[in-house]
Formats: sequence, structure tokens, C-alpha cells
Amino acid sequence: MFWLLIIVSIIIVWVASLYKIINASRSQSNSVFLSTGKLSDKRIVLLVIAHPDDESMFFSPTINYLTSRGHSIYILCMSIGNADGMGNIRKDELYRACAVLKVPPEHVKVLDQVDFQDGFGNVWNRNLLAKIVEEEVITHGIDLIITFDNYGVSGHCNHRDVHHGICNFLTETSCSNIEAWELISINILRKYSGPLDIWLSFLSAMHYPSGNFQCLLNEHPGKSFLAMSEHLSQWVWFRKLFVSFSSYTYVNTLRRIHN
Repeated sequence: MFWLLIIVSIIIVWVASLYKIINASRSQSNSVFLSTGKLSDKRIVLLVIAHPDDESMFFSPTINYLTSRGHSIYILCMSIGNADGMGNIRKDELYRACAVLKVPPEHVKVLDQVDFQDGFGNVWNRNLLAKIVEEEVITHGIDLIITFDNYGVSGHCNHRDVHHGICNFLTETSCSNIEAWELISINILRKYSGPLDIWLSFLSAMHYPSGNFQCLLNEHPGKSFLAMSEHLSQWVWFRKLFVSFSSYTYVNTLRRIHN
């Protein structure tokens, strides 16, 4: 009887969490996140990732939030993900996934340079990364950047190098008024709690000063599955489980980067 009560309670909270996510457009409509104070109030955002599929596995709540509100989003992928020799395939898969996420192909850029090769132990050139980001910022008139935090969700060294490259850019750039946010890495229990983590994310927000922390619910979680399924070379059983149970499918918690 005790275990039955626990199971029923978990199911109830799970359903309540999904209901909250599905109705996120109402609860987030008055969010001040990305507000510029201007009449149009639209931002030009650059999402910087390390590999094809990062956008679908980790950042889909953020992408859906941006596109549903008419913000312009560009994606800069620093590597084609060629660790297993499938870089060109993975590059094409990224474009197909971005089409599902409503990001135009002309807004997606994938690099294939010797300084940014996929794989553990491959140290990326952070100064060069900062220079490339600055070029993208100037070219597209970017006023906001989103990327990984220092741990990079999974601890992957390439994710962490992207974060440090962005920090180098923010420290050295002559571009003014650039706002940057990082995707917060969470512990393994929260990471695999699925939609239940939205409540812990809201509680975490209370510990940050106003304007420095945002919880973005994925208003279209089904789109995350469809986008990730376009990465056919990566769509194996354990990644299907990851997308199903990962909190990053249902909510992104972003923290402002201060330099």
C-alpha cells in the first residue's frame, strides 16, 4: 500500500508538471526575459553550441521560447561532430533538426576547422572561438548570446571550451551592450527527473537576484523529440531515453553571465 501511494503520487505530480509545461505560454507571456524596453522588443540571439544535436538535446526549450515570440535566432555550431567519421552526415542532420525547430537554414552555421575537432581530450582554441563569435555578432547585429555554463551539462570538454571562449569574447570585445546567458548544469537526479524538475527550477530561481535567472518551459516538448529524431546517426536507444527523461527536454534554466 505504501509503495502504491508513492507511485500514484509520482504519477500525479508528473501529469501536473506536463500540464504546467503545456500551458507555459500563458504563464510566461508576461516574462521580462529578453525585454529591451523598445516598442518592438525583439532580440537577435546567437546560440553557440559545440556539436550537432546539442541544440535538440539541451537547448530546445530555449529555442522554442525564442521562435514562438518572434525573436530572431542564429545558431553557431563550432564542430561538425566528426569524432566517429560522420561529420558531414551530422552536419546535414543539424539543418534538418533546425527546420523542425523553426530556425531558418541561413541562420545556421557549422564550422569544420582543425582548432575545433570533436572529441574528449581535444582542447579548443578559446581565443579563436572568441574571435569567430565576435565576427558573428558584428555580421548579424547580435545583442544576446546563449551557451553552455562552465560544466557544459555533461562535462564534455568541448562544451566547456565553448563557455570559456564566450567569456573571453565578453571580456575582450569592443562590442557594447552584449548580453550573455548560460545554461545551468544540474545534478544527475534532477537531470533525469523529466518534467518534475520544473518545480525545482522555480525554487532555484528564488536564490538569484531579479533579472539574473530565468526558467524557460518547453511549450512544445514533442518538437524536441521530432528535432532529435532528425539526428538519425545519433538516435540510438539510450539517447531516446535521454530525451524522454531528461529535464533539459522540458525546461532550461538560464543564468546571466557577468564579466
